[in-house]
Amino acid sequence: MIPYSIDVTEASMFSFASNAVRNGHLQRSSARCFSDVAHKPLLNLHGLQARYANATYVAASKVGGLETVERELMGLYKSSQKSAAFAAFLENPMISRDEKTKYVASMDKLSPITRNLLITMAGNARLNELPKVATTFSQLMKAKRGEVEAQIISASELSAAELKEVKAAMQSQVPKGKTVIIEAVTDPSIVGGLQVQIGDQFLDLSVKSRIEEIARTPLS
Repeated sequence: MIPYSIDVTEASMFSFASNAVRNGHLQRSSARCFSDVAHKPLLNLHGLQARYANATYVAASKVGGLETVERELMGLYKSSQKSAAFAAFLENPMISRDEKTKYVASMDKLSPITRNLLITMAGNARLNELPKVATTFSQLMKAKRGEVEAQIISASELSAAELKEVKAAMQSQVPKGKTVIIEAVTDPSIVGGLQVQIGDQFLDLSVKSRIEEIARTPLS
């Protein structure tokens, strides 16, 4: 009976130890899953650019580097728009992956997260997508800050007081905790009034639209 009892005890201890290891593994896995969820972007975007932007967002969030990465990516985006040489470097398929990887790896003024993104994209021959990845990352950051982009189109430039009044009116229409960020654009062709684009909603209060409406209305 004793040997059997010993065997059972040893088996129980082994089972307990195995379960503890498994449970520990599960706990660590659960912790990792919870950690990933905690750092997941609030905006659900899809596509190639979004995959790079989402992965970079999670990595940057885990080390508290979101603002740094956003600033660096937008700096690279602006360079791609202003520098023909840099834009050509990103776009040129004749430059090998190794050459591009070596170049971006030498950009030691960038944070490790941003540099690793560039190295990965260069290795996948996707550096030409960098401007779109940068703007997609910016979208994720705006969602994090609760920013709602709105475009106000007017026939002539609005005064500061008028912009403030329009912003206040729009702010009252968005959910609590959100902040309206206005881009003011002038377009003389609308004659007068305003056109407002906020998210996927468009409101046309222009004189031009009223004139067109009158033109479509048959006279009795």
